[in-house]
Amino acid sequence: MSSGPPIPVLGTENFYADLLRQIGGARVSASSILNDPSADPHEYEASPAAAKLAADSKLVIVNGIGYDDFMQKLLGASTKPDRVVINVQETLGVKDDVNVHVWYDPATMPKVADAASAALARLEPQNAAYFADQKVKYLAALKPVNDKIAALHTKYAGAPIAFTENVAGYLTDAIGLKVLTPPQFMEAIESGTDPAPADVAAERDLITGRKVKALLYNSQVTSPLTEQIRDLAVKSNVPVVAVAETIPATFKTFQEWQLAQLDDLEKALAK
Repeated sequence: MSSGPPIPVLGTENFYADLLRQIGGARVSASSILNDPSADPHEYEASPAAAKLAADSKLVIVNGIGYDDFMQKLLGASTKPDRVVINVQETLGVKDDVNVHVWYDPATMPKVADAASAALARLEPQNAAYFADQKVKYLAALKPVNDKIAALHTKYAGAPIAFTENVAGYLTDAIGLKVLTPPQFMEAIESGTDPAPADVAAERDLITGRKVKALLYNSQVTSPLTEQIRDLAVKSNVPVVAVAETIPATFKTFQEWQLAQLDDLEKALAK
């Protein structure tokens, strides 16, 4: 592996920065912009520090699907002819109306890993073999996550659950769980508007009637209503599983974070 100063790379969200760190290894210096576990990514306002990160980076991963639109402005403000931008929405070939939280889909990160490894090899052709090896390690570290999903599918497919909002929907779909929360309730919560009283009543009824095995609660973006729903679940003995939109500081890698959430979900479903 040839050396020199590490390549400055940016994952707009910290799980993409983590992917770049794992695949780029010793050859990259990775940063992220959306990494605060208590902040709402949908309401992020770009700062001068974020603008500098974007300007300095030679490889940038953005999620797309309207999740991190502020990046268009940041990247447009500093044109770099040799900068590579991986737009995950384009990599996956998905439309604008899908659930934005695509990193919860088990098929997403391997595709982003392919794109990242190819982009790094384009920036440093002499280290292409190193990046290819690092990608193999990244994918191997995803295997326990996929194995856990398969095991939960075998045991719990069809089990009913509730959401405060559709953050981990791709993951629960992969497991085969049945989301009973009214879709309009989740959409209202995600867009920061008040759900219709009938939808709130239906959600409360799922919990007080213990018609669901677990409540998946967005621990990162909360509101008085979602906190009330969580408290109601605790009071009604419905297990609450916290899911986040970025890797919480307690975890070192994307894989470790996903595995911990799956373990929590497994404990909840087993009750």
